[in-house]
Amino acid sequence: MASAQSLTTPSTTSRTPASGSSPQSSAPIGTLTKGTLTPERPVPAHIPRPNYVGLDEPPRYTGEDAYDAETIERIRAAATLAADAMVATAQLIAPGVTTDDLDAFAHEYLVSRGAYPSCLSYRHFPKSICTSVNEVICHGIPDSTVLAEGDIVNLDITAFLDGVHGDHNRTFFVGDVDDESRLLVERTYEAMMRGIRAVKPGRPINVVGRAIESYAKRFDYGVVREFIGHGVGKAFHTGLVIPHYDAAPEYSQLIEPGMVFTVEPMLTLGTRHWDMWEDGWTAVTRDRRRTAQFEHTIVVHDDGAEILTLPSAQEESS
Repeated sequence: MASAQSLTTPSTTSRTPASGSSPQSSAPIGTLTKGTLTPERPVPAHIPRPNYVGLDEPPRYTGEDAYDAETIERIRAAATLAADAMVATAQLIAPGVTTDDLDAFAHEYLVSRGAYPSCLSYRHFPKSICTSVNEVICHGIPDSTVLAEGDIVNLDITAFLDGVHGDHNRTFFVGDVDDESRLLVERTYEAMMRGIRAVKPGRPINVVGRAIESYAKRFDYGVVREFIGHGVGKAFHTGLVIPHYDAAPEYSQLIEPGMVFTVEPMLTLGTRHWDMWEDGWTAVTRDRRRTAQFEHTIVVHDDGAEILTLPSAQEESS
């Protein structure tokens, strides 16, 4: 979940899906509207809660961003679980499925394994994961929105397990998609990977955004600036800021071994600017063109970064 509404409430979401039996070459302009929310899903009482549950905002984190080996292994376990939940939930993605269906499945997947869904009740977020469709940049709230052939949808899943968080998101195709959307999604993944490969101890944090933006510019994509990568682990968002654009000379803090943070660029087909719905969460591109995002939680080693949000062998092969 990155750190940083329509007036009608139809029973389903309306928009302009790709038409015909084969995908278009260009992405349709979005017309997403707010759907209907179901009640908040319960978490069994025996599962420990993060310290922000029930509060308007999380307590300020004053701890470290570079962790010892024992803490990193706990974060690895939470991150692996988030990745496993992603793999399992993604298997449901198909035309006719609602984003609330995806939330219900991911919620049960996490709590049945003893984890708290970190998004739930974070600053009063009402659901357990984020589902961002088409022109939604991030933080879409799962509801009665029905996925349609040709859509793209981002799932953002974070697990709180054994006192730490692991944060992960991916963008998926719903059936066959147009070429423009397909390339956007593929290139957004590559942009994230280039940002991760730029991570080395002793380099400034702003090198991550430089690698991402220099690649995105080759395709004239917008790079969203206001939603950022962040330190994660003992807190959902520690206060460490990871920009996805070339922010130099700002954000020049040096990368250290043991640091754990997310790299999660949001790229757009058009403008990088956005509008916020009345729900205070759903950020949509101002021109309503499509956007994609990918996110990994990483740990810094002496020779570079290791991705922690990788699925277990059992879930990956299922």
